[in-house]
Amino acid sequence: MIRTLLIAITLLATAPVHAADIWVAPTGSDRNPGTQAQPLSTPNAALRHARDLRRLHDASVADGVHIWLKGGEYRLTEPWFFRPEDAGTATSPTVIEAAPGEQPVLSGGVSVTGWHKAVGRIAGLPAAAQGQVWVAAAPLLAGRALNFRQLWVNGRKATRARTPNNDNLPRLLNWDTDKRETLVPTAALGAVKQPSQLEMVLHQMWAVNVLRVKTLTAAGDKTRLTFQEPESRIQFEHPWPRPIINGKNGSSAFYLTNAIELLDQPGEWFYDAPHGQVYYWPRPAENLATAQVVAPALETVLRVAGTLDQPVSYVQFKGLTFAYTIWLRPSEQGHVPLQAGMYLLDGYSLAKPGTPDKKDLENQAWIGRPPAGVEVQNAHHTRFERCQFLHMGATALDFQSGTHDDVIAGCTVRDVAVNGVQMGKFSDESVETHLPYNPKDEREICANELLENNLVTDCGNEDWGAVGIAAGFVRGVTIRHNEVAQVPYTGISLGWGWTKTANAMRDNRVLANYIHHYAQHTYDVAGVYTLSAQPGTVISENRVDEIGRAPYVHDPDHWFYLYLDEGSSNITVQDNWCPAEKFLANANGPGNVWKNNGPTVSEAIKQAAGLEAGYQDLRKASAQK
Repeated sequence: MIRTLLIAITLLATAPVHAADIWVAPTGSDRNPGTQAQPLSTPNAALRHARDLRRLHDASVADGVHIWLKGGEYRLTEPWFFRPEDAGTATSPTVIEAAPGEQPVLSGGVSVTGWHKAVGRIAGLPAAAQGQVWVAAAPLLAGRALNFRQLWVNGRKATRARTPNNDNLPRLLNWDTDKRETLVPTAALGAVKQPSQLEMVLHQMWAVNVLRVKTLTAAGDKTRLTFQEPESRIQFEHPWPRPIINGKNGSSAFYLTNAIELLDQPGEWFYDAPHGQVYYWPRPAENLATAQVVAPALETVLRVAGTLDQPVSYVQFKGLTFAYTIWLRPSEQGHVPLQAGMYLLDGYSLAKPGTPDKKDLENQAWIGRPPAGVEVQNAHHTRFERCQFLHMGATALDFQSGTHDDVIAGCTVRDVAVNGVQMGKFSDESVETHLPYNPKDEREICANELLENNLVTDCGNEDWGAVGIAAGFVRGVTIRHNEVAQVPYTGISLGWGWTKTANAMRDNRVLANYIHHYAQHTYDVAGVYTLSAQPGTVISENRVDEIGRAPYVHDPDHWFYLYLDEGSSNITVQDNWCPAEKFLANANGPGNVWKNNGPTVSEAIKQAAGLEAGYQDLRKASAQK
């Protein structure tokens, strides 16, 4: 008897300790204990429960904490915020995962309800749309009508009313930097007579701007436009990129958006903000009485942020969908980008060239960074696996600074207004953007990160100068076996600063990616593009194919498969397949090696690029949506 009891005690002592399981479901209650049978209802309540278990050193967390999210939509009213107190360890990670076979969605959106078919004549609405549009009151948050720039109907992005509706874009007639005005064909304005909420989206070489129209003055077949501040000052002062008048492919193209007079076809919408009314012309088979219509309300749905001394560590996200985010800065201050989605706060030409880093630099600029639906800062050993980042009003996923040894694997990034993935410092707002970044505290540098087997598609669908994957001053980052497609500009952009000066970058790897159908709207572009000195960096075994052919690009010949731009130094470019040897090395530094790139690269390398066998399902799933 005693021997039997001792054996039982020994077995209990040596039995494996299982991770604490916390369950969440949209139909649960935060008064529940968080079991599978009695789940909590909010992700935040689950995180607090996990935090308490760690704080109290509960024995159940010895092997980690596992938060299971059951399927359905979790409408967030604030970002889900992971702090240092939520950190795990290598042996006791915090794992947030979709329940088996289910699809939880962490949403920053709100429903637009109460739709009814508009009756009577609507002032300004084109004749073709009269009797076709439906109308609803804008959602109220804290008693105020929500402002927003995107609308999704049954998960499909609607088109903000615009003209023209195709790629046959009109061109500028004149650009006057002294008067800060432009002339455009009067016919390009359609029936618009007053600026009201009107915006011009202006194509400029490798970027597009959002300029809120201040005045429009018609004089026969020409109309004079001025723009709101601060974008007017920035737009007319900054030199790069700038509008082109009578260039190689004509003058810069533009389209106009956000006026009820432009709502002239199914799938378009307009938000009459002063009156709090949303108008939408349904597409065939859409029934607004039953459709799920979503407007974004949150800028960020998930934030993981520690400090350099107290980082967030060993937190994993698996099988989750992050969706429906907003970015209102273009509506409030316009949007004048420099490159890769980074927008100008200030920029101007120098009467006498020369800066501390570049004796011949003829301009200076300071930039801001677009926000992201999911943001990570001062964290390490985090993991995003088999997650989806969808319907984002700015960037999808951003590892900002102070991160290392993180993994993004098997994820889908789709329907994103700006960049798909951002990583590393570009330039802080107070630092001139051509200066090298080399912090005294190297913990700031995003290092040893891995992005593999991700599908990144339909990014930059509002900011045409954005990219699929944008990595700034990063170190030891590996970007491999990803598929990047249907992007307006570059596929993968690596580096920042336009400088040969030694900086934080080195030892990065861009390997075996498949980049295709890029440069859909802008040129001066490549499938893989680099900037600045980054010793030990290798770009190898990638497949780059299928360039876009937009009719309005500034120079139809100025596109490339691989492009090492200003300051690029000590980079090896080898064994990359593309249909032709169309490459550019522009104002490079020393030490670059180009070897065996082009159509003669082996078929084995070509076919191996992109998603590996275990991740091909990402393409099928994305095609079905």
